[in-house]
Amino acid sequence: QDEDASALVMAIMTTITFTLICAFHITRMKLFTAHCVLTTLGCLYRASIRSQLISPSCYPECPPMGLETLKIDDFQLHASTTKRYGLGAHRGRLNIQAGLHEDDLYDGAWCAGRDDPLQWFEVDARRLTKFTGVITQGRSSLCDWVTSYKVMVSNDSHTWITLKNGSVDLIFHANREKEIPVRNIFPAPVVARYIRVNPRSWFARGSICMRVEILGCPMSDPNNYYHRRNEVITTDDLDFRHHSYKDMRHLMKVVNEMCPNITRIYNIGKSQSGLKLYAIEISDNPGEHELGEPEFRYTAGSHGNEVLGRELLLLLMQFMCLEYLSGNQRIRHLVEETRIHLLPSVNPDGYEKAFEVGSELSGWSLGRWSNDGIDIHHNFPDLNSILWEAEVKKWIPRKMFNHHVPIPEWYQSKNASVAVETRALIAWMEKMPFVLGGNLQGGELVVTFPYDKTRSQGVIREQTPTPDDHVFRWLAFSYASTHRLMTDANRRACHTDDFAKEDGTINGASWHTAAGSMNDFSYLHTNCFELSMYVGCDKFPHESELPEEWENNRESLLVFMEQVHRGIKGVVRDLQGRGIANAIISVEGIGHDIRTAADGDYWRLLNPGEYTVTVRAEGYSLTSKKCEVGYEMGATRCDFTISRTNMSRIKEIMQKFNKQPIRLPIRQLQARSCFFDCITKHTLLPKFAYGPSFLIYKQYEDVM
Repeated sequence: QDEDASALVMAIMTTITFTLICAFHITRMKLFTAHCVLTTLGCLYRASIRSQLISPSCYPECPPMGLETLKIDDFQLHASTTKRYGLGAHRGRLNIQAGLHEDDLYDGAWCAGRDDPLQWFEVDARRLTKFTGVITQGRSSLCDWVTSYKVMVSNDSHTWITLKNGSVDLIFHANREKEIPVRNIFPAPVVARYIRVNPRSWFARGSICMRVEILGCPMSDPNNYYHRRNEVITTDDLDFRHHSYKDMRHLMKVVNEMCPNITRIYNIGKSQSGLKLYAIEISDNPGEHELGEPEFRYTAGSHGNEVLGRELLLLLMQFMCLEYLSGNQRIRHLVEETRIHLLPSVNPDGYEKAFEVGSELSGWSLGRWSNDGIDIHHNFPDLNSILWEAEVKKWIPRKMFNHHVPIPEWYQSKNASVAVETRALIAWMEKMPFVLGGNLQGGELVVTFPYDKTRSQGVIREQTPTPDDHVFRWLAFSYASTHRLMTDANRRACHTDDFAKEDGTINGASWHTAAGSMNDFSYLHTNCFELSMYVGCDKFPHESELPEEWENNRESLLVFMEQVHRGIKGVVRDLQGRGIANAIISVEGIGHDIRTAADGDYWRLLNPGEYTVTVRAEGYSLTSKKCEVGYEMGATRCDFTISRTNMSRIKEIMQKFNKQPIRLPIRQLQARSCFFDCITKHTLLPKFAYGPSFLIYKQYEDVM
């Protein structure tokens, strides 16, 4: 009885410690969530007294320690043996990906040097940690995975204790294939510094290979150097959690209610399952395009399982609303001088699939595609090939422009394999005069810029710059250099490529070729310069990681938005002061033009320097001037007033009075010119009444 009583007391105390948790998070925006775990007395005594184990449902689960997010560095990972360096313990991280071509350095798992039950994979937490579970995957590239394992813990790495169920070693069932993560929660938390995973069985036609994440809560130790070195604390009081579609819609509504004068919620269309694609506009005059004010966009979630970008945009809209209300001059200036659009979830259908299973169990690809299996980010028409073919045939500029490349007819047909989300994006991009945009991706730490498709056919990786390469490189660097980790030369590569050596940026085609990307389409079909920001190694980080990820990206998100005010801007008007739409703006030395918006205003992103800018429009005379771009923030004003050509004025007059010009052969025109000379000598009619030599009014036909 004493033994039973002590076991019951232990269960009650453990439950009080680990399960009577009710954490309320209340922000200044009155956003709140409550996470309460209330346990009945039946749970206190659920496990047998003999094993003295508490059911996993009776205590809160700890977050991932950070193998996937790289919080755990390579020196904390050890293994009994390795097949080769590229399959060492440092590669045993959940969701790590192998390179395009497997080699000795980068492979997709830890693989033991021998296939026997004596092998192990070890993590050194560097401090006492409450371990609560393990998540495993197989090798990302080949059919190798572990089907069962034991878990051992230690405080000194010499004496190891195996987790038991009573007197029997616990055997955890692991993977049945290589990609889907499998989570095993311990019957009770275990406090130790070291933890080992000991494979007991594996796929019969494969080898011992694993990718691992450990669930654990560091024990309080303010003197621990490693903890203090890596700790990142945010002072922003925002709603740091993952939001379902319904939660996202509610949050956007709360932001709109808090800042009704500078926000507007709208949707650009619907997903394949009928979910609306919501966007929020942030501007001092929401709903209106103001003359001379550039338009900027951030999109996220085109791959539904890349969740971090979605949450960053939800945090950004909260942050901008709160900072605007508090009088932050930087935010106020940005809101008053820019029309900002945030579209946090391009693929809500895919997100819901990933959200349903959770941050650690969605793997690398669940929810990536739309409901009809389409990769939305690479579902745009391939305009690169059309432009490059025209250049080879020397059609530019006679038959085709070097910009605003039209969408081919086959792509617009109903039978084309185009996602409804992609069509909605294209309509949105054509409607709004966007100048600069960024789409937030996940799974890496790098900023990519166009072109994303290699120009040489059959080549997987090749530098393929745009005519605006120098501008794109600056834009990419503006984000990467202000990110906390992207340009850190000491950081570990997420998977295979060390982008920190390239200042955290790369030309998309030199990374891997991809036809029909959103970036290339935006550049070739509209005025908007678009880049991709890969904002974290972990596509779907645990909720506890969101504050740190916000700190990593907050300054970058703001700095990149401010780049929309770099270069030149102005209005193209006629002699009566009316704005001229669709006028072509050309910059000498750059083989890519842009066009004016409906009111005649334009924005041309340029690096500092002096440029010769030419404006042309149908029916107007060509006009050029020098425009200088300085190093200070703010676009240089460069307005144009252009006049109608004589030909267009004559056509306008004739159309007004229903008179049509007659085009005659050269010999007849010469003969009639001589005749008109004779006429003017013997009549009182002024010479200008006969018009230019190439146009003769119908009213003078009888004279001939």
